[in-house]
Amino acid sequence: MTSHDRMLELLAVFSETKLSFSLEEAVKITGTSKPTAYRYIQSLTRAGLLAPASGDRYILGSRIVELEHLVRANDPLMRSAHGPMLEASRLTGLNVMLCGYYGDRVMCLDMVWPDDRTASFYQRGRPMPLLYGAMAKTILAHFSAYQMRQLYLRYAEEIAASGFASDWEEFRKALSVIRQQGYAITDSEVFDNMVGVAAPVFANGKRILGSVVWAISGEKYRSLDSAQLVEQIKVLSQTITDAIRLREEDGSEGATGGGLAARPRFSKDR
Repeated sequence: MTSHDRMLELLAVFSETKLSFSLEEAVKITGTSKPTAYRYIQSLTRAGLLAPASGDRYILGSRIVELEHLVRANDPLMRSAHGPMLEASRLTGLNVMLCGYYGDRVMCLDMVWPDDRTASFYQRGRPMPLLYGAMAKTILAHFSAYQMRQLYLRYAEEIAASGFASDWEEFRKALSVIRQQGYAITDSEVFDNMVGVAAPVFANGKRILGSVVWAISGEKYRSLDSAQLVEQIKVLSQTITDAIRLREEDGSEGATGGGLAARPRFSKDR
């Protein structure tokens, strides 16, 4: 691991349950001496990626907020999806969420939540489970054969424990069914009494970028026509995919230095 890798470990440590760290913790995180860890902290602070807080601790810096704004304002996936999501939610009255795929995680990128009778468990920027929920399984189903195999080898125990598949062949077949039908439905896999109905979103008509999903309470889902829900989410996903394709074809993203992120590979370390 290079010194830059060790320094970036200080940013990787942040999560919903870990919002700050001390210099002593930084030494343990990076596996370096106190002077070296302090230099890392100072470099990240000068870049605006960290900021000093009370109690001699460090939190995420203002540059993170600036970068998040730039992503939200310029990312072709989010720009292409937001309008269609608003319209689909207006017509159906349903909660809809956009998820993106980034290497080894699925993340909530955007959401429209008109039905406030259903608690909003999701938040923009919140990582979603990789192996649970319609939003994730729809994405996994469109991995290449190699990526699917690597995913299984990496998470075989978790996949078995989830009840999704007991071995590689069962895992491959289950994802193949989702891929062929073009959607996934799950019930209470991520949150109790929440049903997800998801369809994939692509770049170039074939590279998986993410998914859109109806997020519906179990009671409401059982009162609706499931076939109609599937058709509606597939129409929405195709509308977003078409909008992304048009952005790529007219070159509007390239003119401003934007573009669609390539799908990262899994990191070597878990």
